Amino acid sequence: MADEFKRQAALAALDEVRDGMVVGLGTGSTASYFIRELGARVSGGLKVAAIPTSEASYQLALEVGVPVTDFGIHPTIDVTVDGADEVSPALDLVKGLGGALVREKVVAKASRRVVIVVDESKLVERLGTRAVIPIEVVPFAADVVLRNLSARGGTAQIRRKDGMPFFSDNRNVVIDWKRSPIEEPSSLEAEIKQITGVVDSGLFCGIATLAIVAGAHGFRRLERR
Repeated sequence: MADEFKRQAALAALDEVRDGMVVGLGTGSTASYFIRELGARVSGGLKVAAIPTSEASYQLALEVGVPVTDFGIHPTIDVTVDGADEVSPALDLVKGLGGALVREKVVAKASRRVVIVVDESKLVERLGTRAVIPIEVVPFAADVVLRNLSARGGTAQIRRKDGMPFFSDNRNVVIDWKRSPIEEPSSLEAEIKQITGVVDSGLFCGIATLAIVAGAHGFRRLERR
């Protein structure tokens, strides 16, 4: 059922796209629904250019016929549609369980509007309630960053896939930091960024414009206050 809710939220986000727009393409299962349907709209005559947030989203865009561009040609994105792993009442986010957090943040920061599409299970009162905080780190600095995070409480470990360290599209490692729910996410986001060796974190504060939330009782549109 959660997959169906994700699909419904992603399809609803297509109402945010207009002819001639530059669109940021998120990463993950929910964003994939959006990309596929955007491809169908392009086949029907919609004219857009897209900047993907990962190699996987880039390949999917090509597969379904969405024209891809880059920041050299289009430095500003009209709207980005992406998923999230947690969404707070203030529309602060945890993202990055798919490993694309740095490119997702670059694209989001370059966007006039950021629309987050989720199913209702992703809503939390405080970030960090269920999800780990993903942190992308230069491999050389991984042990230093692990010790720094562990000293702040909780547990931090390098993400692994099939028994091997997971590498992002940027060839960095990702550290997953499990800690208590976060009281002041924007302050913590800034603190993490100050750790030498950290590229960025999966805390996205003050970025989302709108969240489209699908659940058993239909859609909700949550605007950032």
